[in-house]
Amino acid sequence: MSYRYMRVLVFFDLPVLTKEERRAYTKFRKFLIKNGFLMLQESVYCKLALNSTAVKAIVEQVHKNSPAEGVVQLLTVTEKQYARMDLIIGNVQSEVLDTDERLVIL
Repeated sequence: MSYRYMRVLVFFDLPVLTKEERRAYTKFRKFLIKNGFLMLQESVYCKLALNSTAVKAIVEQVHKNSPAEGVVQLLTVTEKQYARMDLIIGNVQSEVLDTDERLVIL
């Protein structure tokens, strides 16, 4: 199996007018965080995948856990395309090391 790193980007715009809608928003956001998505911006989350098979599994899980109302969109890009993203204003803030290097301690 070859590894072709990819990124799955989730963009969402969910209604938060009623208590039920806020609950659905919170549940979806917690699902993303629990499943390894990192917040790029408000309502934009990203996850690294090893290959297209892993992407398919991620997409299925997002479909299953999406709220009934609102807009949820997915975009899959290669790691090379993702790395070419331009940061125009602001600083990159990451809580995780964004690398594919592995450390093995024996």
